[in-house]
Amino acid sequence: MIILADDMGKEVGEITHYFSHINVAVVKLSDTLNTGDKVRIKGHTTDFEQVIDSMQVDHAKVEKAEKGKEIGMKVKERVREGDKLFKQ
Repeated sequence: MIILADDMGKEVGEITHYFSHINVAVVKLSDTLNTGDKVRIKGHTTDFEQVIDSMQVDHAKVEKAEKGKEIGMKVKERVREGDKLFKQ
């Protein structure tokens, strides 16, 4: 049995854009995401965890976003296109 010391959780999306002046990432979801979920954003130079405080779909605040949607979410650190979003 293999035990991963660094379990990132389930991949739920990928960063498609980042607005640095407002610290907002655009994420294309591959699974459902809810406000309050703990997530990890991981890429070549990105690696941090945070709780989803708020997210928007088409500029409207939502509590839950479904697979296939693109959401905007506030991030606490810089992210890059191609970074992956994992639900913890």
